[in-house]
Amino acid sequence: MLAKDLISELIPALRTSDTGLQTLNSMEAFRVSHLPIVNNKSFLGLISDSDIYDLNSANEPLGNHRLSLIKPYVYANQHIYDVIEIASRLKLSLVPVLDADSNYLGVITTHDLLHRFSELIAAHTPGGIIQIEVGARDYALSEIARIVEDSDSKILSLYVSQSEDGRQLFITIKLNRTDLHGVIHGFERYGYRIRAGYGGNVQIDETALKNYESLMKYLDV
Repeated sequence: MLAKDLISELIPALRTSDTGLQTLNSMEAFRVSHLPIVNNKSFLGLISDSDIYDLNSANEPLGNHRLSLIKPYVYANQHIYDVIEIASRLKLSLVPVLDADSNYLGVITTHDLLHRFSELIAAHTPGGIIQIEVGARDYALSEIARIVEDSDSKILSLYVSQSEDGRQLFITIKLNRTDLHGVIHGFERYGYRIRAGYGGNVQIDETALKNYESLMKYLDV
């Protein structure tokens, strides 16, 4: 899933002739806290609602002010993971997209980004969730897949995080079935530690379950 496939057709670009008040009205209408300023096809930067408030002259054109604009962007052929990284790191409500010649193409809103990412990780597909722990040196995706498949299950999505010291990996797996007993027994048989699991009658970690349910509710907004 590439950035060019995620561009919103609704969010307008600002011009330097637009006023601060017009900018705030657009932000409110589209429920964002940033908007791009574009001159023809040239991306000048992002302006935030706090930038407008700092001007103390909302009725004047943006071009009348010396603006210190941030200029984050991704290229059209960058992966959704790159978009998520820059949006998260800079706490953006949208991410501008440029073509290979640095021409402005549009923006990706974090709301749309979250929904598309939920599709990527099969968040809405029925199934159970299990998190296992393994030493970083012992990680083998082929073995994990084999254990799951030997338990008559399939992996819908999988992602990996690590401990602070990097010695342990935490692997979260979304499965195509809610009955996790067979998969859990399979991992335990091969020495994996089960950190959390929820699906069917299995609820190993109540906190993880509540966090997952909160995420699902947020994705449905």
